[in-house]
Amino acid sequence: MKAQVVKGLDPAEPFADAMARIVRVRLAEACAFAPAVLDEDEVEALHDLRIAAKRLRYILELSAFCFGAGAAGAAKQARALQDLIGEIHDCDVMLPRVLAHEATLRAEDAAAVTRLAGHETDVSPELVAAAPNADAYAGLGLLAVHLAARRRHLYARFRALWLELERERAGERLLAALDERPLGAGARDLATAADADTIPAGEHPD
Repeated sequence: MKAQVVKGLDPAEPFADAMARIVRVRLAEACAFAPAVLDEDEVEALHDLRIAAKRLRYILELSAFCFGAGAAGAAKQARALQDLIGEIHDCDVMLPRVLAHEATLRAEDAAAVTRLAGHETDVSPELVAAAPNADAYAGLGLLAVHLAARRRHLYARFRALWLELERERAGERLLAALDERPLGAGARDLATAADADTIPAGEHPD
């Protein structure tokens, strides 16, 4: 998913103002995937949300000192979403591969049993016992069941987390934190220094 361009950035504006502008855009990107991600079959939307959550998390981790505990908490929430959707994505990637490999082995065995039947008028069920890959795709079948079940379990966790964030109005609380900017003295000095690309001599951030 291509990141949305953040318009209106000015190198001369205060660091906190620029970060707030970027956070608003990244938050809007993540929220735009509702309600699609509440459909378990919307695999692509869920994958794109993971990328959006990662971008939001990174910018929040970089700038949370400007906006206080609200932004720091939002960074943790974005990471929780990113990690959980990442595990779902692993299942989405692996399950088709497992099923495809299982199908390949079954096709190989069908061809092998056909050869064993030779010129017989029919294929005897007893010949199936000689299928060379039977144990392999039996194991792959169980692995596919595990991946499918794990995906459903992880998605249920994701859905519960997403709905909880909506009930708590997490996005609105983050926007409020951007407006309040409860900087301490040390953080103000650091934000000012970031604008000037230097920290005043003899001063250190809290």
